[in-house]
Amino acid sequence: MRVLAFRHVPIEHLGRIEPELQRRAIGIDFADLYLPGAEVPDPAQYDGLIFMGGPMSVNDSLPYLEQESRWIARAVEAGRPVLGVCLGAQLIAKALGARVYPNAVKEIGWFDIDLTGEGTTDPLFAGAGPRETVFQWHGETFDLPRGARWLAASPACRHQAFRVGANAYALQFHLEVTPQMITDWCAQDANCGDRREVTALIDAQWNAARFTELSQQVFGRLCDLLAIQSPRG
Repeated sequence: MRVLAFRHVPIEHLGRIEPELQRRAIGIDFADLYLPGAEVPDPAQYDGLIFMGGPMSVNDSLPYLEQESRWIARAVEAGRPVLGVCLGAQLIAKALGARVYPNAVKEIGWFDIDLTGEGTTDPLFAGAGPRETVFQWHGETFDLPRGARWLAASPACRHQAFRVGANAYALQFHLEVTPQMITDWCAQDANCGDRREVTALIDAQWNAARFTELSQQVFGRLCDLLAIQSPRG
C-alpha cells in the first residue's frame, strides 16, 4: 500500500503521521507541486491522499492548489481515503463546495478543542476526552461542506474538524506537529508576522505526553481505516 502526501512548504511535513504509516508498512510518496518543474503524480495510483498545511490561502490563484482541489473532489466521490491538515482541511472544504474565509482571530499556539456529539463516536476520535489541547497555527476557517459530519470546535473557531463519508477527514488543527516542528515554525522568517500577534511564548513541549498519545491514536486509526477502506487494500 502507498499514500501520496502533498506538501506546500518544506517545514510543514508529515511529522507524527509518518511513524504511524511506517509501523503499518504503508509506503509514502511526496508531491511538491509548489516547486517549479515538480513531477505531477497520478493520485489514482495511490491508496490514500494526504494534504498538508502551508501559509498560502486556498483562495489564492495558484494553479497547483486548483489542481489539488480537483483531485480531492474526485477522491472523495470515489470513496478514496483523504486527510487534510490546516490548509489541507480548507482545501477539502473548498473542493466540496464550502466557503473558506478569514477567521475572526488567528489561533497560534496551544488551544482547547471540544468534540461534538458526532466527534465522541467517530472512529478516529472515540475514546478521546470531550476536551483536548491541540496545536494551532491558522488565520482562516471554513463552512462545513454539504453532508459533512462536524467533529470538533473551539471557542475562537467553530469548525475544527469534519468527516465526509467514511474516509475523508479534515483537521484544522495540527495534530501532526512534533516539538522540533513547533520550534522550527517559530523561528521561520516567514512566520514572524504571525508570531508578533502572540502575546506569550509558545512552549513546544506543552502537554507533550497527552499530545503524543492522542496523535498516535488518531493517526494510527486513520492508517487502519486506510488499510480497510482503500479500494486497493
